[in-house]
Amino acid sequence: MELGRLGIWSVELRLGDAGEIHDSAAELEELGWGTLWIPGLGGGDILADSERLLQATRTTKIATGIISIWRHDAEEMAAGHAGLQQAYGRRMLLGLGVSDPAAAHDACRPFRPLAEMNDYLDRLDRADPPLPVDERILAALSPKLVQLSGQRTAGVHPFMVTPESTASTRELLGAGPKLAPYQAVVLEKDPDKARTAARDFLGAFLTMDHYLKSLQRQGSTDADLADGGSDRLIDSVVAWGEVETIATRLQAHHDAGADHVCLHVLTTTGGFPRREWRELAALTR
Repeated sequence: MELGRLGIWSVELRLGDAGEIHDSAAELEELGWGTLWIPGLGGGDILADSERLLQATRTTKIATGIISIWRHDAEEMAAGHAGLQQAYGRRMLLGLGVSDPAAAHDACRPFRPLAEMNDYLDRLDRADPPLPVDERILAALSPKLVQLSGQRTAGVHPFMVTPESTASTRELLGAGPKLAPYQAVVLEKDPDKARTAARDFLGAFLTMDHYLKSLQRQGSTDADLADGGSDRLIDSVVAWGEVETIATRLQAHHDAGADHVCLHVLTTTGGFPRREWRELAALTR
């Protein structure tokens, strides 16, 4: 499944007004974005929300980034995914993640991420019909999960990572599997405004153990991780400034081995960032 060099990751495309979701998805396709990613956000009918985007587009791929294996039954996901592929021409990529210990405890299960993900993938393989290996991707951050991704899925969709981390992940994966990192961006030249927009969204993730460990592996200190993230940390995982500045960060991911980078446009005003999507579309050409 070809994702294109660049895609859009968007909360709005899942939770916004239905009419604007349809119009935005259709416009994003015309602008040349290869894949539209929507988050799992704790559960809900992710397949119906994906179908809404499939209906609004003709050739653009739709991906979940990501659904928690603790909140979605493997057999139901396989059956629903197969139905969407048959109806819309194999344009759906299912992104999976193990989330964090809190999600596991909510499901009354011990937190064994590697074993639980292996078991979930086994269930997808045994489903009728099975969910093909190249139509699923893992939001892996730890080295062992990255290696599992390369062995049992299309590849890796890592969250909140630097180009240096992308290079390390590519080394672990080898040359074959897809590497599709998430990249938060802010089209804002004022440092305070840009970092405020970044912290407003990413700050909550700095309270989650698996993201903290990932950022520590990338070189963040305790001071970097406190109080919503230091300027150094924010600048390392968020690209802000003019389009050309953001383009430099995206190219750094590609140079480090990324096949596809999905941009999450953060704003200081909220709502659908359609103006920003249009401005950034120059990077797809």
